[in-house]
Formats: sequence, structure tokens, C-alpha cells
Amino acid sequence: MYQPIENYGVIGNMRTVALAGMHGSIDWFCYPDIDSPSLFGAILDDEKGGRFRIAPVDESVRRKQFYWPSTNILVTRFFNDEGIVELQDFMPWRRGAILPGSIYRRVRAVRGQVRFRVECHPAFDYGRQPHTLSICENGARFDSPALSISLSSSIPLREGAAASAGAEFTLDQCQSALFILRGCATGQGAPPVPNETEAEQLFDETVDYWRHWLSSCSYRGRWREQVQRSALLLKLLTFQPTGAIVAAPTCSLPELIGGGRNWDYRYTWIRDAAFTVYAFLRVGFKEEAAAFIDWLCNFTARNPRIDTRGRTLLNVHGEPPIEEQMLTHWEGYRGSAPVRIGNAAASQFQSDIYGEAIDSIYLYNKYVSPVSHDFWTRIRERIDWICENWQRPDNGIWEFRGRQEDFVYSKVMNWVALDRAIRLAEKRSFPANRARWLAERDRTFTRRSCPAAGTPASTPSPNPIPTTTSTPPSSSCRSSSSWLPPIHACSAPSTPS
Repeated sequence: MYQPIENYGVIGNMRTVALAGMHGSIDWFCYPDIDSPSLFGAILDDEKGGRFRIAPVDESVRRKQFYWPSTNILVTRFFNDEGIVELQDFMPWRRGAILPGSIYRRVRAVRGQVRFRVECHPAFDYGRQPHTLSICENGARFDSPALSISLSSSIPLREGAAASAGAEFTLDQCQSALFILRGCATGQGAPPVPNETEAEQLFDETVDYWRHWLSSCSYRGRWREQVQRSALLLKLLTFQPTGAIVAAPTCSLPELIGGGRNWDYRYTWIRDAAFTVYAFLRVGFKEEAAAFIDWLCNFTARNPRIDTRGRTLLNVHGEPPIEEQMLTHWEGYRGSAPVRIGNAAASQFQSDIYGEAIDSIYLYNKYVSPVSHDFWTRIRERIDWICENWQRPDNGIWEFRGRQEDFVYSKVMNWVALDRAIRLAEKRSFPANRARWLAERDRTFTRRSCPAAGTPASTPSPNPIPTTTSTPPSSSCRSSSSWLPPIHACSAPSTPS
């Protein structure tokens, strides 16, 4: 049975994420990376998507879900007349050490006696690859042609339908059971689970890791709890090995139930990532901003030739994503077909991305670390390219398919790219074609060059295409906050410079 999307919490380890519902089921999990094929996808097909569920046998229990304070450890509590139990879900972290990607699920009886059921039924490669099951001494192993995973369990498992593994067990007060899902080599059995002391230590180390990371947050206002929770979620969207920042951890969830606008967002949109960099800097997290700029720097080094389409989105390794395709064997969330993986927007020309990217580089240079001369050389080449191409129509921030238009927002962000590059060159005394950049920047204020005002670009609209109006084009362009001088509130307010 499909759960409301708001009933899911997120756990992760800056490599991948999993969505765990209030019903005790992990219904979305990609392995080993966040944009890898899914192992569990029941959120997109309740029958064939695969899941990993741990829940009381009694379906009438009351449920409550929350995060362990100041962490990304998810806790689901089940209440009935017989007792209270707690399910802890997390991907373990240890400060100073990188642990293999794994999901720890520990269920503990707080009061009374409760009977539980566990079921693990993976669906490899979005349910396209078959698998075999091997029950072993410490749990079970699932083997597909391309990947093997193991489930270590403190409870003996048995084989179920469709090569699934499961069991029923009873927990008395203060008793617990532990389940660990992780990748393994073909033919390797499931490792034994840690004892209670070791499991508690790993939980404490994960708590310590998240709280130590969160201690860098500089926000001290009245919305501190909400800001910190948002920062913790944004951290899960980062990909630590490369510094990439993805737009979302899921794919093909619909804008409207039954609608067809179901896209794969598990990639790095330059625009979205740049805004996330700004958010990180505003609340004191400089390492994440630096990691993304390094990712961007590495991408430009590997791709010195400027693509005429730009690179709207990339995978976490800085390469084009897979071609968009439809999974016709899955029905979609609550029947919202089609289910898509990959994203055709990767081939679109969206000229606004240069504005967001250069703005994030400007902020990085101001608040984190100076931009290198080699990186500036590649930036300068792209700014020269913008001077020649900013007037071209594009697919826009709305990613229209099949047509290009002159979008106000795109022109505004090209102005931002030129403006921030000029400022950066002046601050660092970098070589630049300053006269040309100034001339092209100023041309965006003229009625002849800036499209007639249309729908403000700050919010999507059914009719975002510019139309003729008596409103001066420059005032329309200034409706975007990014059109104004850069906001210097990342560390401390200062006058624009």
C-alpha cells in the first residue's frame, strides 16, 4: 500500500540515501551511489518495486517518526496496548574514518512484548534483473548478475516468496534485534552482526559525527531548529567522493497524482547546486561549498572546450547522465506513469546556469578561499563565450521541451555572470577583457537587447514566455534578487563591493 510522501524520512551517508516510511519499510534505496539503479523501489511500484520492511505484525499500531536530535538518524516508534517499540534507521559514520555503505536497522522493545515481522525483497536494477537468494549462518545473501548484497541478522531468516528473506520474532522489554544491509562480494556470506555493546557504540559514533558536523552552523536565530534540520538534509544531497550536490534523492515522483510530469532529479543541476552553495555559506558550512567548487573546477579542467549547449546537469562524477528512458514495467507512485530514469534536460541549452555558477564562484572566492589562476583562465574563456551567446534563446529554467524562447530570467542570469566576473577580476587583479564584459553587461539594460517583460522568473507560471507590455524591460529584469549586487551576509553584512 502506497504511503503519503510526507510519511517518509531520509537517511544517508553522502554517497547514497534511503527513504524509510512510518510503516517501517525502506521503499527507496539506490546502491552504491545516489544515482545508481535502485535496490528498493516500492515507492514507485508497490508490488514489484522491492522493499525492506520491519514492523509489528499488528497493523493497527499507532506510529510516530522523528529524527534523533541534531542527527540524520531516523527513529520510528510503534505503540499498541501491549507495548512500545522503537526502530532506529541510519547509515553509520565514524569521525576520521569512512565506513562501507550500509544500512543499520535496530529494533528495540521499550515496554511490554511485541511481535515483529521482517521482510527483505530487493528488486535489482529497477526490477529489471533477477536475483537468487542464499540463506546463510548469519543472515542471507542476494545475488544478481551485476551486484551482490548481504543481510546480516541477529534473527534467523528463512526464504520467502520471490527470493525474499524474512522472519517473525517476539521482543520482550529491553530486548533488541539488529539487521545490517550492505554490499558484498559474490559468494561471500553475510558477516555476523555486532553484539549489543558494539551496536550501541556505532550508534553513538554516528550521533557524534552528525553533531560535530552541525556544530559549524553559525545561525543562532529563532528558527534554529528548522535551519539546522534543513542543513542536515542538504548535507545528505552532497556526494562526498567528488563534491557534487544533487537536486533530490528520488526519481519519478509526480508533481500531481496521476500526472505525467515525473522526472529523475538524482543529478547535479548547476543552478540548484549553486543555490545550495549559497545556503551552506549563509549558515557557516564552508567545506561543502569548497567541495562543490572543486567539483566544478575539475569538470572545467576535463572539458576545456566549451559545449555550445552548456552543461545543465551532470551525474555525481561530473559526466553526462544516462539517456532518459521509461520503465514501463513499473506503474509509478499511485499509478502516476510513466516512471523515468535519466533526464533529457541534460541535452538542453539553459543559459542561466552561467550566472548561478559564476555567482557561487564569486562567493567562494570571497568567503572561503581564493580562486586559482588556472581556474580563472577557464572561467574567463566561458565569460568571453557568454559575450557572444547571451542573446540566444534557450529552454529556460522551466526546461521546456521542443522549443526555445527569450526568457527574462536567462538574460538576468547572464547579466549576473558578467557582473560577478568583472567584480572577481577587479578584486583579484586577474587578466580580463574588461571593456568588452562591461559593454555586454550594460547591453542587457537596453530595451533592444533585454526581452520585453513577462512573467516574473521567481516562480513558475503557465505562461512564462515574455510578452509585449509597457513595463520597462530593466525593471522586469531587476525583479530577480540575483540581478542586484551580491548579498554579503554569508559571514557578516558589509557594503556591496
